[in-house]
Amino acid sequence: MNKPMLAGNWKMFKTVAEAEAFAAAFKTAVADVTDREILICPPAIHLDRLGQIFAGTNVSLGGQNLYWEDQGAFTGEISGPMLKSTGATFALIGHSERRQYFGETDATVNQRTKAALKHGLVPVVCVGETLAQREAGQTMSLIETQVRGGLEGIEAEVLVAYEPVWAIGTGKTATPAMAQEVHAGIRKVLADMRGHDYAAKTRILYGGSVKPDNIDELMREPDIDGVLVGGASLDVESFARIVKFKA
Repeated sequence: MNKPMLAGNWKMFKTVAEAEAFAAAFKTAVADVTDREILICPPAIHLDRLGQIFAGTNVSLGGQNLYWEDQGAFTGEISGPMLKSTGATFALIGHSERRQYFGETDATVNQRTKAALKHGLVPVVCVGETLAQREAGQTMSLIETQVRGGLEGIEAEVLVAYEPVWAIGTGKTATPAMAQEVHAGIRKVLADMRGHDYAAKTRILYGGSVKPDNIDELMREPDIDGVLVGGASLDVESFARIVKFKA
């Protein structure tokens, strides 16, 4: 069994003071957790300070995005070397909001993923379908296209996060059986691309309105290796409960 990964994506939330208060309380709340990985992806301005607070703890940090060039005239972007310099060890790539609002494509996901790996960051590559696409029966064909496009030419370790767009921030959640079906499909695609060993070792996370009251059931599914949590990761008690899921 793969080591579970419980990841929180803070999106565009928390001031510096709020981030510091969360980190101080959260590191105490999860100090006894040793059999699973914990990841927080805060806004980039918090990475350095949170790196100091979480130093020596069981909490890792990741960027919410990164650009594929190391440096240059790219106002507003952040590079792999910049993320690494803060102590970050992971990077979210291709989140549905990046695709929806900022023009992310499978091709740019591929470029960003390669840039993350170049600088020793573990990519968390996000894929998922809209409600219209699910209702049209396009879920697996679309996700296969996203996985193949995003991971083309890549054989290093990555994490894949399945996030049904229709279940993000809506309160709707794919049932554990629905999530398991897609996760199994993703693993099949990975096996076809890179072989069964690679597919078996790749951790596939579920993201879509994950909460304390559904985490235990989700984590009992065989192909769900962890979760990518949005809103519920902003509250110490809520995220700590998710981290301490009971499978």
